[in-house]
Amino acid sequence: MELSERFIRTLESEGFTYVYEVQDKPGFVYPPHSHDDKVSVYITDGSLTFDFNGEIKEVVANERFDVPPNTEHSVTAGPDGAIYIVGDSE
Repeated sequence: MELSERFIRTLESEGFTYVYEVQDKPGFVYPPHSHDDKVSVYITDGSLTFDFNGEIKEVVANERFDVPPNTEHSVTAGPDGAIYIVGDSE
């Protein structure tokens, strides 16, 4: 089974309402925002850097990160871009 398929099945089994794949170009930036519910991200290729008001968390290929609810953050795709699976309940 392909890595992204495993991540999708895992997130679906955890009860996430929406599970989808995203591909961002190098340096793409999501401006500051927050989520009402937990959001989980599995990186399949590249990396994402989360900025929680100066607290930096880099997530690389084959890693999962659970974004805390109601916590403002921005996200930047790494120098090679990023492909990732998102589990979202919003």
